[in-house]
This record gives sequence, structure tokens and C-alpha cells, in this order.
Amino acid sequence: MTRGLRIAFFGSSLVSAYWNGAATYYRGVLRALALRGHSVTFYEPDAFDRQKHRDIADPDWARVVVYPASDPGIVYKVVRKAARDADILIKASGVGVHDALLEAAVLEFRRSGRFVAFWDVDAPATLDRVQEDTADPFRALIPQYDVIFTYGGGGPVVDAYMELGARACVPVYNALDPDTHFPVVPDARFEGDLGFLGNRLPDREHRVDEFFFRAAELIPDGAFLLGGNGWADRPMPPNVRYVGHVYTSDHNAFNCSPKVVLNINRASMARYGFSPPTRVFEAAGARACLITDAWVGIELFLEPGREVLVARGGAEVAELLRSISTADALRIGAAAHRRILEEHTYAHRAAQVDAVLDSLPIPVASLSGSAR
Repeated sequence: MTRGLRIAFFGSSLVSAYWNGAATYYRGVLRALALRGHSVTFYEPDAFDRQKHRDIADPDWARVVVYPASDPGIVYKVVRKAARDADILIKASGVGVHDALLEAAVLEFRRSGRFVAFWDVDAPATLDRVQEDTADPFRALIPQYDVIFTYGGGGPVVDAYMELGARACVPVYNALDPDTHFPVVPDARFEGDLGFLGNRLPDREHRVDEFFFRAAELIPDGAFLLGGNGWADRPMPPNVRYVGHVYTSDHNAFNCSPKVVLNINRASMARYGFSPPTRVFEAAGARACLITDAWVGIELFLEPGREVLVARGGAEVAELLRSISTADALRIGAAAHRRILEEHTYAHRAAQVDAVLDSLPIPVASLSGSAR
């Protein structure tokens, strides 16, 4: 039933990772779905200077439609036009422009045979928001979607969404696209003892202070590398080198060059658990030795001590750095690479999405009014 679906996907951006951590995830999942025979059109707003910071051209596996972000009327017309040619309309969280409009609009075009899905790329934040504000407009829409996909959260997120009336909620975790993230020759620009790549966000900054900057202070003779947007005005220890925004094309070099790379989950994702970010799979794809902050569910993806190192604070990060040999780091990176290729690629995730869509009841009518 799911072969050859025409997918209309409304997200933040497919072609730019600039202030857009979901880009790698979108590319991986949607490319894998396209390889399974589906037709993908990605709708993204012209906003946040992302079109000026593209890091890929329009791909051959998806059509990209960039629409003006200023006029709500135009945005609605884009949804209406997309619905004419779609078998499934998907609204992702965090588009950043007219999210509430889009979340309601896609449901207006749910009709017999056309699915409407919500794809939550930040379920902890979404759930915290609607649980704290019972008047949040999205809360009332949750039961109207045929399925809620999330990119993490496991049982706690599924249970929370089902309690809010979701018809179905399925985590589709981050994964690896081995065609885009793979081992490369180390690059002198990114050499160091520990590298961390992540944008400066309120929900992450205090954890970066603890896990990264604290470790740097404890090893003053170490070489620490920081990449990502927003850190330029942050005071740093003298042994931290800041390289600014790292384009996707340089992610492999960034992961392959330091002795060890660090993953730090945002606070909300660490609290819910079962939320491996794209960085975990990118690092494993590059055969990097990874230290991650501790969170529930890590063992579903990588085995602590053998395929990944786990730390509960900056002191433990520093101790791991002092104790690990280059040979051990290479061994851990190789083990992680094998595990991810065997179990956690986007081809695995796309097969899961197809199975979910096959299991859903065929939509019979619009839930929010007559189809237009």
C-alpha cells in the first residue's frame, strides 16, 4: 500500500543546516524513503537566512519548494496546492514560521485515502509546551493526525502523546546515512584532544558549560575544539579553539580529526531519554570515538564501554580523556561504526515508516471540516 506515495513534507529546511539541526535527519529519512519508491516534495520557508547558507543543492531525490514566509495567506495557498498532488501531508515541528497555521491547515485537507502526519523533531519541547499550556492550539489538534512520528523519546514520549489523544505515536530515531557520513583523512583544521559540535541553545548551554568547558578547565594542557553557531561572545578557557559554523561538508573531517568527540544532549532530551541526536550517528559513521553525556536508552544504540563512552559530568569527561589511549579510541570508534551500519541506518528507519503506514487505517474523511 505504501509503495509510490507522493509525500508533501513541511519542515524547516532541507537544503540548509544553518541554525537547523534537523537538516541531517530530514535528508537521511526522506532520501531513504525516496529510494524505496516514494516521491518527496519538501516545502520550506525563506527565513532565517538559510537560503544564503545552503550547504547542499536541491537533491535529485526530492523536489524543494521555497515559499515566502511573510504572508500567512500565501502560506495557506502553498498548503492547498501541495495537498492536490499528495497522498500524505506531513507537518514537522519547528518550521519556525507560521507553525500554528501549518499544523491546522494540513488537517483541513485530510480526506479519504490521504494521510496527515505530524513529525516531531523536538518532542520533549513540544510536550513540555502543551502540558504547561492547556490552551496551546496544537494540543487540540493532536487526536486529528493519523500518526505522530517523533525522532526520539521512546516510551515516555509515546505515553505522553497517547495520553493527549494521539491515534498512534511512533519514534523514528536518528540514524546514519553511510553515503554522507563516513571516515575521511584527518584535517589539521580540526585537530585536538576533544571536539564538540553544537549550536548555542538555552536548553543546552549549561550542559555544555559542565561537560565541555569544565573538562577543558580540568585539563589545561589539552586541546579542545568547539564548532557551531552562537559561541563567539562566550568567554572560553585558553585551550579551547572556536571554529564557528561547521558546514555539513566538513562534518566528517570534524569527527575524524580529534582524538575523541563529545555529544551533549539538550536538557529536555536527556530528561526524556531515548533521544540520540544526529551527532551520535554522524560520529559513529566517521568511526570516531565518542563520549556522550548519560541518558536513559543509550544502550539501545551503542554499548557503553565498548562502542561508546558515557560521562555524567565534566570531571568524568576529563578522566576519560586522560585515561584513553589512541589505540582504545580507534577500537571504540570501529566498534561503533560496525553496530550502526548493522542496525541504525536511514534505510532501516524508512522501512519502519513504511511498515507504520501499512498498519494505519485508511483515512475516510476530513476531521476538521470538508476537504477543499
